[in-house]
Amino acid sequence: MSEHLPVEVVEEILKRLPVKLAVKCRSVCKTWNILIKNSSFISTHSQTSLSKPHNHLFLLKYSQKAQQTFSLHFDDDKFDELKQLHFPLAFNDSSPYFKVVGSCNGLVCLCRLSYMLDIIFWNPSIQKYIALSKPNITFWTTKNVSVSFGFGFDSITNDYKLVILLTEEGATSGEAYLYSLNDNSWKKITASFPECAIESRVSSTFVNGASRNSAFVNGALHWMGYQRGQFGGFRNIILGFDISTEEFFVISLPENLIGLLNLRLSIMKYEESSIAALRTHWENDQHLELWIMKKYGVVGSWTKVLQLTDQRVLGFRKNGEVLLQVDCGKMVSLDLNCQQMEHVEIDLQVEIVSVHRYMESLILLDKGVDAGSVGYSNDANDSYSEEESKMA
Repeated sequence: MSEHLPVEVVEEILKRLPVKLAVKCRSVCKTWNILIKNSSFISTHSQTSLSKPHNHLFLLKYSQKAQQTFSLHFDDDKFDELKQLHFPLAFNDSSPYFKVVGSCNGLVCLCRLSYMLDIIFWNPSIQKYIALSKPNITFWTTKNVSVSFGFGFDSITNDYKLVILLTEEGATSGEAYLYSLNDNSWKKITASFPECAIESRVSSTFVNGASRNSAFVNGALHWMGYQRGQFGGFRNIILGFDISTEEFFVISLPENLIGLLNLRLSIMKYEESSIAALRTHWENDQHLELWIMKKYGVVGSWTKVLQLTDQRVLGFRKNGEVLLQVDCGKMVSLDLNCQQMEHVEIDLQVEIVSVHRYMESLILLDKGVDAGSVGYSNDANDSYSEEESKMA
């Protein structure tokens, strides 16, 4: 039938399919296979998927029997599980764990830092990944350096980029390196690095197994940092990096957070267009306060929305509610407006390590390495499940 339809019509139909069906349609004919693997179609399919309300998912990373496990869940009332995921076999050893740097348009960036630096871009929905080349820097062997990571999408060049920030102890500035997926290469960022430091050592870059020292919002990466005073002291700030122009900028924090120990602060993405700041207890990783910048870039819009006790913020839902990990590892969803809390229907007989917003996509279909079995409950040749039909 496809030979009787214009290519434009076929593309309009295919770009509306859920990921699993789109991948299966590659076997229909050579023309469809070439079309679906085309980078332009992959990008168009991703943009179409963003507009679908049922394509809003969460990626959960948790530990179970000394193994790291990943799963996808719907952002719905029951937090239903879509499927268990299989981590790329080439990296599926237990020590040390990979840490999630960030998730963007279905692509997840993970990092493992020990004697060497391993970084992968992984699309769990199609089980494709690429292992990044090693940057020409030796920071992991330096004890007095702070290392921070950030991952985001450049909508101007349709490129996924990873940024590494390095600041030496006591320094008022640092260096930055950028990896481009389009170019498959690293480069040193030449833009002027503001006079500030990012207090995030190799050993403390990842809190509770998740990289919470960066947030990708409005086309820019954000990190918690601080500026030293001319006559001593310091002032906490947010360091931003526009991923398209590759320029740095600074955002001020609310007065209540400016003079705190910087290691007690972390940053997260709030909904789709702003950022949230969290103050953490000095003895453990429990969060104490949640601040939200309600209008991005407007310092006066910082608002404290939550005072916490023995709880940890995991992330934000599409409806604006906040996911919290409370006593005994249970997860709850809190409405910030009425402060009403509801338990999320999910088996928490494991330690939840991190929760990240996610959407299924075809990113890496044209260039990724096969990571192994996709892990759907049905065989690849069977029709997709009732849960997956929500994605259509």
